[in-house]
Amino acid sequence: MMEKADPAQKLYNRMRLWEFPDQYVIEPTDGSSASFLAISCFDGSMKLIDEIPQCSSLRVPQIRTIFGVIGMLKLVAGSYLFVITERECVGSYLGYPIFKINSMKVLPCDSSLKNSPEEQKKMESEFSHLLKVAEGTNGLYFSYDVNITLSSQRLHDLGDESKLLPLWRQADPRFLWNSYMLEVLIDKKLDPYLLPIMQGSFQNFQTAIVKDILDVTLIARRCTRRTGTRMWRRGADSDGFVANFVETEQIMQLNGYTASFIQVRGSIPLLWDQVVDLTCKPKFEIVTPEEAHRVVERHFLDLRKKYGNVLAVDLVNKHGGEGRLCEKFGDAMQKVASDDVRYLHFDFHKVCGHVHFERLSILYDQSEDFLIKNRYLLLNEKGEKVEGQVGIVRTNCIDCLDRTNVTQSMIARKMLEFQLRRLGIFSAEETIATHPNFDENFKILWADHGDDISIQYSGTPALKGDFVRFGHRTMQGIMKDGWNALMRYYLNNFCDGTKQDAIDLLQGHYIVSVSRSMPPTTQKGGIEAIASFPLALSMIMTGFFFATISLRRVQYNMWNLLFSIMWASMSLGIAAFVRTNGRTFCNRPRLHQPRR
Repeated sequence: MMEKADPAQKLYNRMRLWEFPDQYVIEPTDGSSASFLAISCFDGSMKLIDEIPQCSSLRVPQIRTIFGVIGMLKLVAGSYLFVITERECVGSYLGYPIFKINSMKVLPCDSSLKNSPEEQKKMESEFSHLLKVAEGTNGLYFSYDVNITLSSQRLHDLGDESKLLPLWRQADPRFLWNSYMLEVLIDKKLDPYLLPIMQGSFQNFQTAIVKDILDVTLIARRCTRRTGTRMWRRGADSDGFVANFVETEQIMQLNGYTASFIQVRGSIPLLWDQVVDLTCKPKFEIVTPEEAHRVVERHFLDLRKKYGNVLAVDLVNKHGGEGRLCEKFGDAMQKVASDDVRYLHFDFHKVCGHVHFERLSILYDQSEDFLIKNRYLLLNEKGEKVEGQVGIVRTNCIDCLDRTNVTQSMIARKMLEFQLRRLGIFSAEETIATHPNFDENFKILWADHGDDISIQYSGTPALKGDFVRFGHRTMQGIMKDGWNALMRYYLNNFCDGTKQDAIDLLQGHYIVSVSRSMPPTTQKGGIEAIASFPLALSMIMTGFFFATISLRRVQYNMWNLLFSIMWASMSLGIAAFVRTNGRTFCNRPRLHQPRR
């Protein structure tokens, strides 16, 4: 039985990792006189020890500094310890330093694997490969002193008893990225090692308004309930949890006052998918449409419990595939709408096109009454609550990235101006745009925020980011959008399947057991056995190249027309094959589970 950690004991913020051949030993080096944590390399078992084991010429440890224990994951035969090897202080949250994980390391505790059957060794190897992918997870943040999974309002409202609990017990489970990996350490009551990690974004800046110093912070908290990659996590599950659900909190601190405003984004809360098949925009598939009302109802019931009133802003198109989703969502919302829940559709592309984003003022005019009524958190110089936020705006487009970020930044700008007028800093007609340095910093803040969220979900920075960053569309931004769209196509089709498997493994959405093997890779025969997308693409491009060359030479020899037709036909034939057999070429998740 492990010793019980003191609940009042702070988290260890710097440790020395001793890597012996048979065990890892973690030594707190932050000045605390604590026992050392020993982890067996054989099976991952843990115990507290009072001193570092003896070293010898046959037992020489590697030593490195680590900054936190993320958790432990058990696979088929071995366990794997995740530790933080590099961190960066990126700012402060309510006066406490916030760190970003720049590098983490997976330490294997799998010596027992050598006695396992060959089949288990093969399974372990395949699963452990996914942990290498997981090492590259970006956008992970933590604090040793304050719970960043909770908004300012929820932190303020914590009872005295809750404030005495360890940070992991205070945490909002929706935003606790390493919740599943902490379970082993929780069972051992290792509170000083239990470091809550949040995935999302953290940005801030300071600016001067005349003689007043204004501090603005923007935090994104990504929900883990239905987390994943763009094409492999769409819509909602049967419990109403949606893909790409992100809580965004904008915090303003000025002259001792603190104001906080929260918005959320999340996929359309219906049971729908897009099956990757190498097309630029795979077809939207609504699954069990008869369940739409029940799923939407569950989703908004959960939002009301956590945030109060809800204004659902739907930015999708009214036509095409998006139109079918919009119609189904709108129909379900008619049954859910009440005094507490409002639905507002705004066809972003129809109203704003690709360049006229200033027309979002129309949307603000339609939602202004809700924003004024539901307010924001305001704390005075003594830290007392003057008023609280009693409702949120929930914004969605299809990906909840590009259109959503432009819209949320507009609403956040309006609310920050409203707060500054409330505190007497701005006059009635004064805006952020009248202060060039403030305006530039605010745009960069929201553009970086949007890029961070987009990279985690789609693999690329946000589209339309030039409008958020500069206040207008630019030719460079439009060209960058084109490149990022191509990159999304490539990543979604050929990389995200493996990434989705790694996410599901880390979040405990797929539980590894000896009796539950990894689904085998689909066996292919004939041309499919040697075909790959890069090969097919190179053959298509080569065919079109020779077709063009032959066509230019037709004036010298009519045979070239025949050659041109032959090369073009070959290219079109290969392209048709790839299109028909698109799913063969895609990197699909092997742990992908049927929707519940």
